This record gives sequence, C-alpha cells and structure tokens, in this order.
Amino acid sequence: MAVITTSKIEISDFSFFYGTKRVIHNLNLRIEANEILSIIGPSNSGITTLLRSLNRLSDLNYDAHSEGEILLEGKNIHDPGYNVTELRRRVGMVFDVPTPLYMSIFDNVAYGAQIEGSKSRSAIADLVEESLRKAVLWDEVKDRLSTPGNALSGGQQQRLCIARVLALSPEVILLDRPCSGLDPISTAKIEESLEALKEQITIVLAPHNVQQASRISDRVAFLLMGDLIEVNTNHELFGNPKDPRTSDYVTGRFG
Repeated sequence: MAVITTSKIEISDFSFFYGTKRVIHNLNLRIEANEILSIIGPSNSGITTLLRSLNRLSDLNYDAHSEGEILLEGKNIHDPGYNVTELRRRVGMVFDVPTPLYMSIFDNVAYGAQIEGSKSRSAIADLVEESLRKAVLWDEVKDRLSTPGNALSGGQQQRLCIARVLALSPEVILLDRPCSGLDPISTAKIEESLEALKEQITIVLAPHNVQQASRISDRVAFLLMGDLIEVNTNHELFGNPKDPRTSDYVTGRFG
C-alpha cells in the first residue's frame, strides 16, 4: 500500500536471503532526495546486495528472496504489477568495473534513447552532450565521439558508464565502489561529477574507502554483517560516532 513520505526511498524491516542464509537483517533506512548517502562497512556486510535490491537487480539471483518493504516515493517496488523496467530507469546502477558497450562513445550514451526511438537525431546529440557534461567527460571526448568506448582509460570508461545511466534521466543513481580501480585523478573527477549531480539526483554510494565517504557524503550508514549499526550526518558519524563498532571501523581498527 502506498504511503505518504518525504523520503525518496524508505526501507522498512528489510531482510534479504540467499537460500536460507540471511545477509541483511531487518534493515530500516530513509534515503532523502538530493543527498549523497554513503553506505560503508567491511566485506560481506550486504552493501552490494542492498544496492542491487533498490532497483531489483537482486531478482536475478534465482535462489534469493526478501522480506519487508522498499518504497520509492511511497510505492512498494515489490508490489505485484510494479514495472521493473521503469524502476531500473528511475533507479540506475553503476558497477565497480566499467562496462562500456562495444560501440562508439556517442552510441554508448545514446543507446537507451535510440532503443526508445522517441527522440530526433539532433535531440539525441544534445542528450549525449548533456550527459557527458554531467559526467565531467565532455571536454575530454568531444572531438572523438566515434572512438570505441572501450578505448578510453579506466577512469574515462567509468564516467562514460555514468553518462550512459544519466542519459535515461534517472531519479536515483546507485554506485557500487565506482572508483575501486582508479587513480586519484580519475577518482577526483568522478567525485566532482557526483557533487554536481546531487542537485538533481539522489545518490547512494558504496565508496571505495572511508576517506571517500568522508569527502563527499551528506550522510553515512554503517553496515556490519548485514546489520545497520548507525546512520548519521557525515560530520557526526566520523567525528562523534555513537556506537563503538562504528568508531573502530572508521578509525581502521578493523575492516
């Protein structure tokens, strides 16, 4: 049943199972519009599973199931008849390893609009430029849009993947360690793009490390072995954590 909410996404009593193994435990979390929420925690804490659950990519695991609710603007994304294709357009995902399509830079970004077939060639060209600008990549590729996307550097490929998602006009972007294999300069450019994008889009980020979370997050959630231990503003979680486990993790005592 739809409820009135001021949050972009509201997760209520959410648990996720692979077979009989529960990897997320009765999680409750509100994600506000136009914020960067970083979700931090050690390996095997369920962070990737949580991100994939927000646009139901987790459905692709045949032996998996969930309990509880995930509401997108008040509507349960698991309700019968919910349009999953439309959900994945509204809530796009960028993975840790860049996955450009085997086509030109231009066609990588234009792919979704071209399949839809509702835009003119000039409108698609404008969309490609706008998306590449938002991903802080336009100035680097504007003179070689016909170059294969996989010929770009790793950092450029990741920004190309972000541009491809942006071309679908998402309301939320999920990023699963998008800078894990990138050099500091490429990482800084992606962080620059995310800072600008939050004016228009809600961003949920599994950061490369806690330092990245501390640089760009509005709020931070700490997951430990499937349990949400603490969620707070960036300043409070890193400067004055309420739980000793949070303090131990962000100061490097474990993880």
